[in-house]
Amino acid sequence: MMTKHPQFSEPLPDGRLLCTLCPRECQLADEQRGLCFVRKREGDKIELTTYGRSSGFVIDPIEKKPLNHFYPGSSVLSFGTAGCNLSCKFCQNWDMSKSREMDILQSPATPEAIARAARDHECHSVAFTYNDPVIFYEYAVDTAIACHELDINTVAVTAGYINDTAREGFFQCMDAVNVDLKGFSESFYHEFCTGSLQPVLDTLEYLVSETQVWTEITTLLIPGENDSENELDAMTRWIAEHLGPDVPLHFSAFHPDYKLMTHPPTTHQSLLKAKRIALKNGLNYVYLGNVHDPENASTICPACGETVISRVGYTITEWHLNAKRNCVSCGQTLPGIFEPVHGTWGNRYQRIQL
Repeated sequence: MMTKHPQFSEPLPDGRLLCTLCPRECQLADEQRGLCFVRKREGDKIELTTYGRSSGFVIDPIEKKPLNHFYPGSSVLSFGTAGCNLSCKFCQNWDMSKSREMDILQSPATPEAIARAARDHECHSVAFTYNDPVIFYEYAVDTAIACHELDINTVAVTAGYINDTAREGFFQCMDAVNVDLKGFSESFYHEFCTGSLQPVLDTLEYLVSETQVWTEITTLLIPGENDSENELDAMTRWIAEHLGPDVPLHFSAFHPDYKLMTHPPTTHQSLLKAKRIALKNGLNYVYLGNVHDPENASTICPACGETVISRVGYTITEWHLNAKRNCVSCGQTLPGIFEPVHGTWGNRYQRIQL
């Protein structure tokens, strides 16, 4: 199955084609590829060169995406392809996202095969992750359609760097999304990602105000670059005012990688400082990631202060929600998408072949 998709291209007076999928808007001569590397002009069309080819398939916890309010404890079949439409100097999946070697894609799989594999392994969801699914739009959308036919949920882990003309078609096929908000200044996006902040903010506002897609946010804190008190204050104020207090925010610890090998790792104190700022500005659900900190990986009821979901790593150790997702201590309803009983996948990581 391959759905008929929009072309996301416009002819230019000089004969090139403008790729309109993302804000980068590459201008392509025949046989030329965009910065993402996987979208290539062939004749009068721009084709996805990695359709049906993956970097491999893994079953892991939904909390690793990270999503803490979307079927907690459940398993998710995760995969990506190659390429990316941003050039983040701190990319922690650079071996895939910046790959120029198509032979990294060792696992050919149709959308239907992926959906069947998720069903056969009793996965609750399929996640498009590791590199940004926006650039493999057609493959992700077709896979999402196949998953929904088998009652499998779909998750996009994305930087949200997509044009408004493509947003509806992409996100209407997703049940949940984690948006990587990389910083909160145009200068940071320009210097460290060769991109722009505003399209990401537009995507976040679109998701929360115009869709039913469950949305969470992750920010990787890089010491001295995007972790100042002023920037964190501005970012969390914006989230509270434009998205509301109940969108979960994950602050994740940076470790030296790719082109930022000389930067120090994020300290635990820096993560705690960021969380304090976010809570002060009214956000109700703030988590710390890439560190072992069960207290700050757990979900706290904002009304009574009791722990409603305790986590050690990705394993749920306590569950204090009733069947209607209310805090058993005070009755506060927890935002998100839950089942009456949490999943038990825990910290397992299982590589599979399709």
